[in-house]
Amino acid sequence: MVTFLGMPARAPRGVGHLRGDQPFPAAAREALANSQLRRNVGHATTTIRGKSAAVIGELPDWQQLREAGSAIKADVMARLPELLKQLEARVTEAGGVVHWAADANEANAIVTSLVRATGSDRVIKVKSMATQEIGLNEALEAAGIAAVETDLAELIVQLGRDKPSHILVPAIHRNRAEIREIFLRAMPGVDPALTDEPRVLAAAARRYLRETFLSTKVAVSGANFAIAETGTLAVVESEGNGRMCLTLPDTLITVMGIEKVLPTWQDLEVFLQLLPRSSTGERMNPYTTMWTGVTPGDGPQEFHLVLLDNGRSAVLADSVGRQALHCIRCSACLNVCPVYERTGGHAYGSVYPGPIGAVLSPQLTGIEDNASLPYASSLCGACFDACPVKINIPELLVHLRNQAPHPAAERAAMAAAAYTMDHPKLYAAAQRAAKLARIAGRRGQGLPRPLSGWTAARDLPELPKETFRQWWAKR
Repeated sequence: MVTFLGMPARAPRGVGHLRGDQPFPAAAREALANSQLRRNVGHATTTIRGKSAAVIGELPDWQQLREAGSAIKADVMARLPELLKQLEARVTEAGGVVHWAADANEANAIVTSLVRATGSDRVIKVKSMATQEIGLNEALEAAGIAAVETDLAELIVQLGRDKPSHILVPAIHRNRAEIREIFLRAMPGVDPALTDEPRVLAAAARRYLRETFLSTKVAVSGANFAIAETGTLAVVESEGNGRMCLTLPDTLITVMGIEKVLPTWQDLEVFLQLLPRSSTGERMNPYTTMWTGVTPGDGPQEFHLVLLDNGRSAVLADSVGRQALHCIRCSACLNVCPVYERTGGHAYGSVYPGPIGAVLSPQLTGIEDNASLPYASSLCGACFDACPVKINIPELLVHLRNQAPHPAAERAAMAAAAYTMDHPKLYAAAQRAAKLARIAGRRGQGLPRPLSGWTAARDLPELPKETFRQWWAKR
């Protein structure tokens, strides 16, 4: 199966989790009304921010690391076809099998057929944004195959029949009392006397998962990085569940977005410093698992790598928008975003919430399907300052706003404003006429219809008594 980089195709509709049921403004209003969610998210993001800032402050060369990460990613985007071919060759030489998936439908079909070929009706999963993006769990379920999430937060979301709300901590919107209730209701064999103490909840999950690890022969993972030079895949995580999934089963299937490739082994050292500090606030990840193909008698004896496009070539084709593909899924931008902190992740309608989701999801799906997301930001720039690979998210937001479809009346108004500003005499006359607006409304109040939509979410600024031209003429 072949996919051609540089021939843009968007993520297909009707499969996966990149499109919401309603636009962001409507979903955000519902989220803002949920005070418990706001408390949960606010507490969690504040805690992560503090931990991250402390360990980042220990590195005198943090800004140089960011520059290096950004440069490596820019190089990857410039040579992506070449690097992917090299990766395929190295993985194949090491005993793995590489599959190319143009979109979510192809990826789901490939994984489903591979699992069926093993005769297994259950898989264990390492936390993976890519498999959530394509809706793999649903596709497997439709084929009669159970997928068990082994990351604690993902397990909570799965048992609660919920949706993830954060890239790093999918159950960030749940508190421990809610988690206890989910475990009592949905976890097989749980002690009815279960309390909401964190260690007790963790122990209950550990007992349930340990039995699952030891009795399941197929695992599905994502990948944080892939090294083109050696064919090595890497997964970093904090709980050890990933290590169990990547070493115990007979068959391992990895679904990886094509942008995750790195050129050389040495490049990896930059990201193994950037990622843990930006994501979990740790100096290094407790578990960093790397594997290259198949090793006889050690670990999975069958390895498949599914390289997923699903709209990434379309993003790559945009010389400005392609920097969204630099993302290493650390979630630092979510933890500093004032909009995300108040709405949580579900309001974004995509598996990628927060600032990075506001620019990545519309590009993967096409701006028409997520037209409101680029406006889910105050353009404060905190996300750019926090991003470990220096993705200029505010620039991307403005770039996508220019591409978003606008109502005819708005387009006409902007065209008229542009024409007026391009003609000095007409602009001066408009400035004089604008003084009449002092009668129409005052600061803190809205404009009358049909202009009231503009002031629905912003104050009307106080107009000066004289224009700059008038002030300048007096001098």
